[in-house]
Amino acid sequence: MHIHIAVDDLEANIRFYSALFGAEPNVIKSDYAKWKLADPAVNFAISDRGRTPGLDHVGIQADSDEGLAALRARLEAGDISGAEQQSAGCCYARSDKYWLQDPQGIPWEAFHTLESIPTFGDDQEPALANQDCAGSACCVPMMPVPFTR
Repeated sequence: MHIHIAVDDLEANIRFYSALFGAEPNVIKSDYAKWKLADPAVNFAISDRGRTPGLDHVGIQADSDEGLAALRARLEAGDISGAEQQSAGCCYARSDKYWLQDPQGIPWEAFHTLESIPTFGDDQEPALANQDCAGSACCVPMMPVPFTR
């Protein structure tokens, strides 16, 4: 899978994504950076529950509580703050989550799935900064999660 995000501050985004992925880019140019990662594995989902058609959020799934804690520690070591959700019901699963935003305001979800649930979701959180969340998918929390360096 390939994801390409247009950014307005390459250096800030290199810091953010290096902390998020726990790796430096394989390629860095004056206008470009690329990470070629073997991990995390891809969990690709679509739904008709988003605010508007298009990218809703991006996430990294941890295989354990320890993996989620390690990911959060890595982000915090990179001075990237976020918001924690415990036992959140979303996308037919109950998960522990850690939410943050990249420098463009794209929501990122670090999560560990605890169990399947019979409904799409039950999260009712306040809105992420800079987003109109009317008709939002339940997965994206609605709380201010600014990118900090």
